[in-house]
This record gives sequence, C-alpha cells and structure tokens, in this order.
Amino acid sequence: MDKEVKATRKGSTPIKVWCLPEEKASIEENARKAGMSVSMYLRNVGMGYRIKGVIDAELVLKLAKINGDQGRLGGLLKLWLTNSEKLSSQDPEQMRRVIHGVLERIVTMQIAMLDLVKKPAAR
Repeated sequence: MDKEVKATRKGSTPIKVWCLPEEKASIEENARKAGMSVSMYLRNVGMGYRIKGVIDAELVLKLAKINGDQGRLGGLLKLWLTNSEKLSSQDPEQMRRVIHGVLERIVTMQIAMLDLVKKPAAR
C-alpha cells in the first residue's frame, strides 16, 4: 500500500522578509492582536485575507452587553410610561427625576457604544 505523502508548511521553503526592528515589532503586535503566529499572520495578509482579530470579538461582546443594558433600561422606561396607575400614586417630581436619570443612562450608554466603534486605532 502506498501512502500518500502530504506536503506540510514546515517542510516547505520559507520566505524571508527584511524589515526594520520597529516594523518587526509592529507585525508581531498585529499578529498577537489577531491571535495568530507571525507566520500565519503574514501568510494570510500576503494571500489577501482580511484579518479578523481577537479584539474584534471582544468588541462585539462589549457592544452586546451595552445593547442588553439599553434594552433593559428602555423596557423599564416603557413600563413606567405605560403604567399610569403606578405613576399617579408616585410623587411627580420624584418620578421626573427617575425618568430623567434613566434617559441620561441610556444616552451615556449610546456614547460608550459610539466610542467603542469610533476608535479602530485603539483596538
């Protein structure tokens, strides 16, 4: 029986890339951020693949958490505004402060989401 011999990358010829120490450090950092070895990172970039880093997944999780918080606050606000029986039994000034507090919290979360999305260099 003849076994088919598969070619492996380790048995292939490497490509040498000459770069300055700062460039090497940058490439290594980008590979680390993408969760890849330097070899895998350079191979993928060289073959035209778009690199999706580990940081992108972390960003999605942060945005999902903020989105969940937004939904809960929006639901609470809707409950307060549609349940007139409970609103009428509360001090109007206190309810106004609570509702304004919830609205401010929603705006704060929207700003946090925008900040996360707008800072690609920091990711």
